[in-house]
Amino acid sequence: MINYRNNTQQAMELVYIDQLVPQNHLLRKIDQYIDFSFIYDLTRDMYCHNNGRPGIDPVVLFKMIFIGYLYGIRSERQLVKEIEV
Repeated sequence: MINYRNNTQQAMELVYIDQLVPQNHLLRKIDQYIDFSFIYDLTRDMYCHNNGRPGIDPVVLFKMIFIGYLYGIRSERQLVKEIEV
């Protein structure tokens, strides 16, 4: 006997990443008070702008390391898992 799949998606759910993080979360408070754009000036000479593969945004990389330090995450794989959440 063949079972046919009748349950198809009928509606689309729109989820904003901003809604997934609670308003009183520590990282929201840090982002509110610290402007990380100064990192671009500090790392400008370390990136080649006219050839090679595109690098990771230095602010994103710094924030990842910062989160790992704040939460005591020593493993890069665990850090990536936590950041995905």
